Amino acid sequence: MQEVTATSRHYVDRLFDPDPQKVLQGVIDMKNAVIGNNKQKANLIVLGAVPRLLYLLQQSSSSMELRTECAVVLGSLAMGTENNIKSLVDCHIIPALLQGLLSSDLIFIEACLRCLRTVFISPVTPVQLLYTDPTVIPHLMSLLSNSLRTQEYITQIFSHCCKTPEHQTILFNHGAIQNIAPLLISPSYKVRMQALKCFSVLAYENTQVSMTLVNVLVDGELLTQVFVKMMQRDQPIEMQLTAAKCLTYMCRASAIRTDDSCIVLKTLPCLVRMCSKEHLLEERVEGAETLAYLMEPDVELQRIASTTDHLVAMLADYFKYPSSVSAITDIKRVSPVCSAVEMYSYCPERLFSCPITQLCSHLLLSLDHDLKHAHELRQAAFKLYASLGSNDEDIRKKITETENMMDRIVSGLSESSIKVRLAAVRCLHSLSRSVQQLRTSFHDHAVWKPLMKLLQNAPDEVLVMASSTLCNLLLEFSPSKEPILESGVIELLCSLTQSDSPALRVNGIWALMNMAFQADQKVKVEIVRCLGTEQLFRLLSDPDTNVLMKTLGLLRNLLSTRPHIDQIMSSHGKQIMQAVTLILEAEHSIEVKEQTLCILANIADGNTAKDLIMTNDDMLQKIKYYMGHSNVKLQLAATFCVSNLIWNEEDGSQERQDKLREMGFVDILHKLTQSSDPNLSDRAKTALQQYLA
Repeated sequence: MQEVTATSRHYVDRLFDPDPQKVLQGVIDMKNAVIGNNKQKANLIVLGAVPRLLYLLQQSSSSMELRTECAVVLGSLAMGTENNIKSLVDCHIIPALLQGLLSSDLIFIEACLRCLRTVFISPVTPVQLLYTDPTVIPHLMSLLSNSLRTQEYITQIFSHCCKTPEHQTILFNHGAIQNIAPLLISPSYKVRMQALKCFSVLAYENTQVSMTLVNVLVDGELLTQVFVKMMQRDQPIEMQLTAAKCLTYMCRASAIRTDDSCIVLKTLPCLVRMCSKEHLLEERVEGAETLAYLMEPDVELQRIASTTDHLVAMLADYFKYPSSVSAITDIKRVSPVCSAVEMYSYCPERLFSCPITQLCSHLLLSLDHDLKHAHELRQAAFKLYASLGSNDEDIRKKITETENMMDRIVSGLSESSIKVRLAAVRCLHSLSRSVQQLRTSFHDHAVWKPLMKLLQNAPDEVLVMASSTLCNLLLEFSPSKEPILESGVIELLCSLTQSDSPALRVNGIWALMNMAFQADQKVKVEIVRCLGTEQLFRLLSDPDTNVLMKTLGLLRNLLSTRPHIDQIMSSHGKQIMQAVTLILEAEHSIEVKEQTLCILANIADGNTAKDLIMTNDDMLQKIKYYMGHSNVKLQLAATFCVSNLIWNEEDGSQERQDKLREMGFVDILHKLTQSSDPNLSDRAKTALQQYLA
């Protein structure tokens, strides 16, 4: 180590020589010394080579050759470890290199761009540094036409630094589309590929960019057709995949119809093809994830994909790769250790002279690489199954009948990788939309058990999907409902309603709503006790409409069947009537007010609970108002409420009928019998018959 450090010190000392020619030679020698030598790179950085190289690079007195060689050495240092990159960024290498781009010397510009490219493609570099100075992006656009190298490096920088909608907008506004589109027909494959990657990151979830791209012409040909040609089987796999991603993102942004031939006949088959065994693991992962994204909202694409190249069965192969170090040898792919052994096998004495530590290092890297892809494969397969089965019952059946599928999902819920767990629960959620699967596969494999375990301690994104799935498992026709109830789930769901996340609050209250549907009084009482009236009424004033709607749904389910209605209203009637009043008086959607009036109708169906309405003239006036509302749904709900109040088979019906007649309800009912809506007309006639009986 001392010897290497001493040598490194010598290289750094030469950078301070007063003779410019010796400094130049010192930089050239340093360049040759660091190539492929990470230890040497690290030593030079520690010894302070970077600030001196940056100083020389920025000095106008330095020769152009010296400045260029400095940029080359800095680029080589950047190709080392992530710590090297952090050190370079901390030394403010990016502003210095960007300043260097103002030079008129093309060779120097290319060297600066090459180094910038290497720095920016590292995950540790803050991409925002590219956008700090507003003059940088337009200047990079102006340099695109200088050479094939500037085109390759600049487009690669753009594709790695476009991470947010704001970045997309900046690049779009500075002419990225018109400047980069011609590069798709460049004679250089590297330039074509980087330009294509640029379009994929620009179009992702961006309607403005996607809508613009569909009208772009490249050498007289529509851009979409250029992408289609790039997906042809004779093109490199990387190009096929990236072109398919571009068209996928444009389709998801509604710039291309889902039934367009370029999607149905080209993009979808290309992505299905990428899922086959003949491709590398990385390609199969990317193909599956892109395909899942493409067809996620479209049932017809899901049906087409499910019958293309036996996709459902093909995906089962994604699970045959080991999730632990055992049986790694089952992975049939070229790994770094195989390459090393193959290389040494031509010269046996070299193989045996290779240090054992180096072989172990190769082996560990290989295992790490394959384990990583084994996780990614399962994650991608779960995502694709989730997308395939999100709408069609036949596809769901085909998925669950795939060999060991339910067992794979169940084991996926407890995997070490959080991403695999999330994808597995997303797949489970997709399948849980099926009544048939809830009654069969879900029950047979007791999926509620690992699901409940997952809900105990998980990040919010997993909790959201797991609680959504639980909502479906708590539907009245699900055999899992009873064992879940017995597992003490009510407390867990009540705690979700207190989450800061609106999605978790919705799911918590939604699950309670499903649980309360046609439930025993014991369950309903336990829900009210555990949730607490304070939290229930807090949810009734929640700013999120979805939370409010599900809370109203829960209240409606709690207030069903007369004994339950009377029992709950006897203990919480005052607060419930107050909450109903506030909602009916506030600015809420028709759906919210309709649900609230339905709750009133349920209260009106109680034996003693209806007195809370009859003794509240203000509430009666509100019901009367909604009977004359312009919206038929509200008129129906209000009329249903009146019908329950005056039903003549119940005690006190005569007094209630008389009171409502005096308040003018009968006149309104007569008018409603003439309604053009048959349901409203029939409901009004039914109510009037109570007066005639």
